[in-house]
Amino acid sequence: MKIGGIERAIIGKYNRPVPRYTSYPTALQFRDDIPRQSLLDQCAESAEPLSVYVHLPFCESLCWYCGCNTVITRNHSQADRYLDAVERELGLYGPVLGAQRAVRQLHLGGGTPNFLTPVQLRRLGRMLQEHFAIEAAAECSVELDPRTLTQEQIAIFRDFGFNRASFGVQDCNPAVQRAVHRVQPHEQNIQTMSWLRDAGFQSINIDLIYGLPLQTADSFRETLKTVLALNPDRLALFSYAHVPWIKPAQKILEQSALPQAEEKLRIFIESLEYLTTRGYDHIGMDHFARVDDELARAARAGTMQRNFQGYSTSVAPSIAGFGVSAISQTPASYRQNHKQLDDYYEAVNHDRLPIERGLVLSREDRMRADLIQRIMCNFALDTGEFARRWGISFDATFSDAWTRLGELETDGLVHRSSDRLDVTELGRLLIRNIAEVFDAYANPAPNRHARAI
Repeated sequence: MKIGGIERAIIGKYNRPVPRYTSYPTALQFRDDIPRQSLLDQCAESAEPLSVYVHLPFCESLCWYCGCNTVITRNHSQADRYLDAVERELGLYGPVLGAQRAVRQLHLGGGTPNFLTPVQLRRLGRMLQEHFAIEAAAECSVELDPRTLTQEQIAIFRDFGFNRASFGVQDCNPAVQRAVHRVQPHEQNIQTMSWLRDAGFQSINIDLIYGLPLQTADSFRETLKTVLALNPDRLALFSYAHVPWIKPAQKILEQSALPQAEEKLRIFIESLEYLTTRGYDHIGMDHFARVDDELARAARAGTMQRNFQGYSTSVAPSIAGFGVSAISQTPASYRQNHKQLDDYYEAVNHDRLPIERGLVLSREDRMRADLIQRIMCNFALDTGEFARRWGISFDATFSDAWTRLGELETDGLVHRSSDRLDVTELGRLLIRNIAEVFDAYANPAPNRHARAI
């Protein structure tokens, strides 16, 4: 039997736990025994602009599919204490990053950034302006929840220079919404898009999730039709990651009919065909952009990049993450803040950087990270150019991987030549499996990552 032209045997073979590769090495390799100074050595060595991320964990209700680090509460005053802590953390990093360090990218994520009241949002905006020199052309983006969003909040984001937004829809079907505990009438989506357009946001993304309870290819096509009427600049079609050993609330979804791998793949393949015949490019993994969007142009030009915040036209060399669980990055290291709120508060209130764990990258780590990013972003690799760039013999360095790629080539995922690796249309659907071939830390053990499909 075939699903969208793909043999069922291929689906079964490759539908196993695989990282999403928002970083390499992945966060599973982070350690808590590395001297903190080793993780900070690279921070102030460069005057290059930063990418800044602030994690705002609060949500008024729990969506049962959610895998994010969240705090569920309707008490908005809790955000005051949190902003106190973030302000202390910003102050602690002043000597590390350098005063008024330039910022090229700014992203607020969560959680729900618009959980913050107007007063709290203005305070956060002033804090960021006091500690950083945000470039006039900076890419400033925010994640929004239409269910609690107000027009006043949008105006505040624009006042502080935010020009990009992303909001979650997930699915427009009322039965699916009830099954995942996220009831969101489409009128709220229409209103959110109208407010953002009226406020002058340059680029608007909508998040959808496939693989949720009660979804079918037919029902999801109706969601796509409804969402495309809003004319978003970008769309993310995330595969639902079922990881109940990490997020116990996801066990609730097992009480409903979760689509099996074949149906999930059918949903994505039909969605891909639907979007690419209606003016959107499939730019990478689960992301789409209008053909005239700058991200689609960057993907076609081979200049698109990827980090913890997703795909981007230009990524600053270093990311500074603030708030609970936030991840930071330099060219040679990763560090992650405490994932538990009490531990985060304890650290900053005692004037300690709230670093819980991290990793110092070897030269081989950096080389493999470069290779995996090229495959994830370009669906191709010029092995000769890559070898010259890193001063290696590609065949000798990646001999094991090159042999494993032979099996993927037989299965139709890649095409190899003497100096190139090209990902096929089938391989694009299983790009994480291809990237894993070059992962020196790859571990097929269950309960480590969500499945590929």
